[in-house]
Amino acid sequence: MELMNLLAKRLLDLAVSLPLLIIVSPLWLLIVVWIRAGSPGTALFRQTRVGIKGRPFTIYKFRTMVNNADEVMKQKIALLKREGKFDPEDFVFQEKDDPRITGCGKFLRKTSLDELPQLLNILNGTMSLVGPRPEVPEIAEEYTPEQRERLAMPPGVTGLAQVSGRSGLTLSETLVYDLEYVRTWSLGLDLRILWKTVFVVCAGKDAY
Repeated sequence: MELMNLLAKRLLDLAVSLPLLIIVSPLWLLIVVWIRAGSPGTALFRQTRVGIKGRPFTIYKFRTMVNNADEVMKQKIALLKREGKFDPEDFVFQEKDDPRITGCGKFLRKTSLDELPQLLNILNGTMSLVGPRPEVPEIAEEYTPEQRERLAMPPGVTGLAQVSGRSGLTLSETLVYDLEYVRTWSLGLDLRILWKTVFVVCAGKDAY
């Protein structure tokens, strides 16, 4: 991306995320209280993800699962790799009716409110409003050279894949959308994706 395009994208991120963070701050407090009341553990979930150019960073989300959910997923991926059964054609990171999801977590995921803390990631520059969703290192390390092209842009809170199927997509399907986004990016495309995101979130389809 050219310097001016990157600057325009960054200005859009700040123009939207900073006012939004201020507006949702009362809701943020209510969500924290709800999570803490529903299950033990912290309300804010932190996880290492892979960002632009493969640089690791800490992503923030509201916790929607039991405390050891992240470790359970890592163990599942490691086991599939050891058994030679890790297939990006079939692997789905978020499963429907996942028993690790808490009661309030189902609602937060359905409404995408669990993503609100990523406004902090946008402000600190590790994420953008729109871009490929940041992947966990255990999966990113399996990328082919072509698939690593998705790391050429900042990861996003929403993206082309998220308005085209959300959690219902397999990993390989998501990568196809991500590569299309990176190769055809424009500020206009970001605005169209943001507009579509509003309707996708309101519909709540394939959110789990």
